[in-house]
Amino acid sequence: MAAGDLLADFSPQCNEPPSSGAATPDVRGGHPVLDFDDSADEAALFTAILPWHYGGGGITVYAVVSFTSDTSDGHTGRLEIRFERIGDGRQDLDSDGFAAAKELTVAVPSTCGHTEVGGVAFTDGAEIDGLAAGELFRVRVVCDASESDFSGDLELLRLVLRETP
Repeated sequence: MAAGDLLADFSPQCNEPPSSGAATPDVRGGHPVLDFDDSADEAALFTAILPWHYGGGGITVYAVVSFTSDTSDGHTGRLEIRFERIGDGRQDLDSDGFAAAKELTVAVPSTCGHTEVGGVAFTDGAEIDGLAAGELFRVRVVCDASESDFSGDLELLRLVLRETP
């Protein structure tokens, strides 16, 4: 696998909502989105298998977002992204075992309805919970309301994982 190659592409419909504090499925102009409130931390979970041809170069996570009503210059939304390696005999499914979060900050576009893309790189190893090619894993996305200053909802349209260039 080469740097920059696609590893996973998650739409809002791929969300496996947690039992509490889940992002809300919604539609904006015919586009499915996950709404994250500005006043409470909310989460989304996505499960996949890391492709067998992953070369071990680290993973960059990209989030495509919009905001329901905020157009204020300088406002941002902060997402916390973390990986959980499920693998073969690595994770008890009765509990969570996510690695430490990395922060992905996305600027509010000046035009309501426009999208913004933000990305954050994870090194191979502990930052992706030791995940290896061919293993099952989860990605947890939490909108950190206390570290965000947008108003309304942050809307997640896509979460994309690529091998870090």
